Amino acid sequence: MSELPQDLPQDLPQDLDEAVAFDDKGLVCAVAQQHDSGEVLMVAWMNREALAETLASGQVCYWSRSRGKLWRKGETSGQTQKLVELRVDCDGDTLLLRVDQKGVACHTGRRSCFYRAVAADGSLTEVLPVTADPNELYGA
Repeated sequence: MSELPQDLPQDLPQDLDEAVAFDDKGLVCAVAQQHDSGEVLMVAWMNREALAETLASGQVCYWSRSRGKLWRKGETSGQTQKLVELRVDCDGDTLLLRVDQKGVACHTGRRSCFYRAVAADGSLTEVLPVTADPNELYGA
């Protein structure tokens, strides 16, 4: 596992640790929502370490399944998420992170990862424009 930045606790508060139902891979689904507008920005995964770091630092950290390491939102792009409120659903298997998103949340350069709507005929329509060039955000 990745190291936490210095001086951040690595343990979860007992009530939260007991309430969150991490899956067999040690992950829990995390939905990021803009705190003031209610806009759903993205869905990602957290492990205990990512959740503990998020609570301690106030900056959202996820677990990247593809990279197999902690993913501090915005560490490459500068498009950060500040935690405003954390909620746990009734089953404990999903977290709602009410955040203050700086810039875009999606790696495609859109405000939200949910930028495609399904039409009645099943086709997809893009409903959100690209507002930041992904090549500039990620140096691709």
